[in-house]
This record gives sequence, C-alpha cells and structure tokens, in this order.
Amino acid sequence: MYVYRPHDKQLLSERVAQFRDQTRRYLDGQLSNDEFLPLRLQNGLYIQRYAPMLRVSVPYGMLSSTQLRMLGRIAREWDKGYAHVSTRQNIQYNWPDLEDVPDILAALAEVEMHAIQTSGNCIRNVTTDEFAGINAAEIEDPRPWCEIIRQWATFNPEFAYLPRKFKIAVNAVPDADPALIGVHDIGVQVVHRDGETGFRVLAGGGLGRTPMVGEVIGDFVPWPHLLSYLEAILRVYNKYGNRDNKYKARIKILVKALGAEKFRALTEAEFAELKDGPMTLTADEVDTMRGHFSTPAYDTALGQRPAALEEALASNKAFNRWFHTNVTAHRQPGYAAVTLTLKKTGRAPGDITDEELDAVADLAETYSFAEARTTHQQNIVLGDVRQDQLFPLWEKLDALGFATPNLKLLTDMIACPGGDFCSLANAKSIPIAEAIQRHFDDMDYLHDLGPIDVNISGCMNACGHHHIGHIGILGVDKKGREYYQITLGGRGDKVSKIGEKLGPSFDADQVVPVIARLVDLYVEQRKPDELFVDTYERLGIEPFKERAYATDH
Repeated sequence: MYVYRPHDKQLLSERVAQFRDQTRRYLDGQLSNDEFLPLRLQNGLYIQRYAPMLRVSVPYGMLSSTQLRMLGRIAREWDKGYAHVSTRQNIQYNWPDLEDVPDILAALAEVEMHAIQTSGNCIRNVTTDEFAGINAAEIEDPRPWCEIIRQWATFNPEFAYLPRKFKIAVNAVPDADPALIGVHDIGVQVVHRDGETGFRVLAGGGLGRTPMVGEVIGDFVPWPHLLSYLEAILRVYNKYGNRDNKYKARIKILVKALGAEKFRALTEAEFAELKDGPMTLTADEVDTMRGHFSTPAYDTALGQRPAALEEALASNKAFNRWFHTNVTAHRQPGYAAVTLTLKKTGRAPGDITDEELDAVADLAETYSFAEARTTHQQNIVLGDVRQDQLFPLWEKLDALGFATPNLKLLTDMIACPGGDFCSLANAKSIPIAEAIQRHFDDMDYLHDLGPIDVNISGCMNACGHHHIGHIGILGVDKKGREYYQITLGGRGDKVSKIGEKLGPSFDADQVVPVIARLVDLYVEQRKPDELFVDTYERLGIEPFKERAYATDH
C-alpha cells in the first residue's frame, strides 16, 4: 500500500489543527451553521438522523493492521463500539460527538489516515477492485494509477467547488467490471494496445435518482496523458454542469443532455489545450508510484494445492464449502485471497465491532502480511494467505463469525444504513435485510440457488446500489408509510446494467414473500448452471411480474 512521505504527514497534521480550530470556533458560536457546513463536509462530517456521521477515507480499500487497530480504538473510545464498511470501501462512524471529531482525525493521522474529501462537492475516494494487485485476471496493478489520480485530485483548487460530488473508479480486469467503472462519474479501464499501456475512459455513469451507465469518451488515452484527459473532462463538467438544481448537477445528466458525441468533442477541445503540459506523466513518476506498492515477501517455492489443503478439503465438509465460496484465486502460486463476510443476521451489513477490528488486525498479521482490504460489497478481504494456512485461518474465522459461506449468495446483501440512521432515507433497510436473511437461512438451498445479488437502498440516493442488484429493493415513502419497490436484472459484473422496475411497490411485510416467489420462479425455469440474472434476461420481466403479484402463491 502507499507509504506516506514526510510532507504527506505534515499536510495531515496541519489539516487536523485547522479543523480543531474551526470546530472550537463553531462550538463557541463564532461560526454559524452555514459557515461551518463546508468546513465539516471537507473533513468527512455529516449531520445524520441522531448524530454526526464521520466518513473515513480508505483509498482503494487498503488497510494495514495498525490502521485496523486504530479504527477499532476509535470505535471503542469515541463511538458505540462499532464501525461500518461502506459501499465505496470507506469506513463510517455513526455516533461520534462533534467535539471529539478533531481528536478522532488526529488519531487517524497517527496511522496515515484521514477523512478529507469523503463528502462535499469534490472528487471522492478513488476506488478499484478489492483484489487489485493480486487478481490473476488483471493486466497490471491498477492501484498506482488510483494513487496518481488521488494525489492529483486532493486539494486541487479547480475541483473544490464542483457542481456535485464526483466519483472515479479504475479497473484493470479485461471483460469484467469488478470496480463498477460503468456506474461511476468517470470510469478508467486500463488497456494494453500494441505494447503500450493506456486507458479507455467512460464518463456519465452513476446511480442515485437518475441511474445511468457511462459512455466511452476516450477510446485509448496513452498513459502519460491520463491526468490531462481527466482534467479535460472535469473542465467540461465545471463549465457546463448545472449548478442551479442539485438533482440535475451530476455529470451523467450533462453527458445525457449534450450527447456522448458532443461531450467527447468538448473534452477533446479541452484536452488539446492541456496535452503535453505540466500534468503529463513521466516514466520516472509512474515507476516511483509503483514502488509504493511493493510485492509482499511471498514464498516463491510454494506450489498450488498443497497436501495440507487437499487433506482438509477432503475431510471437512464445512471447510470445503467455505473454500469454494469465500476463497479467491491468487496470481502468486501457493496463495489465495480470503473474504470475511460481514453479514451476520441481525446486524447491519458491513458493521464490524471494535473487538472484531482488533481480531482482523491479528489475523492479517498472522496470515496476510499485515494487510486487509475493504470491499464495495461491505466485506473484508485478507489478500495474501498461504494455501497451506487456509484451514487454520478458517477455524479462527469460524470462531469469530466471519466464515459464513455465503459470499455472492442471496444473503450476502448490500444495504445502506437506511432510515435507522440516515436522515435522507425514506424507509428502513436493515430490518428488510434481516428478514430476508432469516427466511433464507438454509445454506444448502442458498448454494443450490447460486450467486444472486440482493441490494437494498433506503432512498433514491442508492447508497445500497439497488439499481445494479440482480434483485434491487428501494425504500419509498407514500404519505408517511414505508413501501418497497423491486427492480430486477441489474448487474455490475461483466457489464454494468440498470435493473427494471417490477411494478407497484410492496408493504414491508410483503417483501420477503415476493422475493421467495421470484426465487421459486427462477428455480422452476432455470437451465442447468444458469444464474438467476441470466434466467431473468432470457425470460424477460413479464413472468417475474406475474409471479410477484400473483395472489395464489
């Protein structure tokens, strides 16, 4: 992971001191709410339904064991004993007291973390595949490019007052989209052409009130011009983006209004002025950045599938099931990536306690070179585990409750905090997630169903990514009552695709029976090895609609 330099540490220290003074002046009445608003947003602090919410930046999801322990300490000393992994790989605290936030930021700075640009109308945390750097399918490690973009975007005065928040993701896996670049304001796909690294650049994707998949704006941007090209897009957005209506201010609205061809022409015009200027990257700069992402000290003598692993797989059914669900192939022979599912029934998806954060830190040090990763599915990954250590690791994860073998299955749901915490939400998300988990508690049945993405959002802002769930659930308000709208056929795997609305919304107590009827139809109609979403695409929405609203089931 990126190693801070002295000036990085100094910058964080100065920022903490500034916010401490700003908070003091606000609490003393020297700053009004309106004056304090942009200052707190610039430091990741929201005011939610019951208390402030602090969003901590986790660039590309990477965390050291030291940082995990600090996150646990913050949860213990300044919150209610837990933290939350967000769908953009960040960490959120839901109960800090405002007067404690400067101390929390100071504690974060001690371990090279911060909350800068995690809120407000600026470029947010740059995200990528949670398996970046270890994914055998990627053509190169995307994290150095993420860090180059992050450093370019942080404190860049040109991006301090964008029309709206702005999200960038980078993907280096061909023919798949594990970073969800199709539904980001800008999606950067690393490509190789004629021996040269470049980028296919998408713009205008996003979820929320008007979900859209991004358009290809730059078909092949040579690597030295990455920042110049991104800045050209941002300049077009800054120049033509709507600042009068926040619901029409995202770049996706601008791209749709202008059309991809016109937006591309405007971008190329700006790029022509910026190309070969000061933002042009050099080979030395890129190599230096790559040097911040050094390869762990792998044992290169290891082979695939050691005898200890084969014996454990043959003798222990539970371990075997977990291995085939929660263990991911690694580019380094003899190693694997392990996903810890944070989806305990009765707890908000993505929540993790202070003690569990400490436990994950211990496991990371013992089994994964002292590093872990957060995922946009609200789980945690230990990325570099020796295959001959998978069984003892599984035993420890099982004791901690992290070994539920349901990764990508129906109960591995994404859900926003919803009306239990968020002041923007129209309906609760957590009780719906819990009700689904309790109904589908037969692990044999879940494995028979195969991968089904169920994503839940409590409002149109779509923090739960319901638009790209195979089954999406959206909380809506009707005259003060909570209802839930179902969408089907969304996906964020090979290509991003926005789901279709099933029809009229349902009462909360109808959601589980409706999901069960949709799943029953899939089981009845699927072909061998056909996934739920593929069956849906083959049959279309009508049979699912008919079953969902049927009164005789």
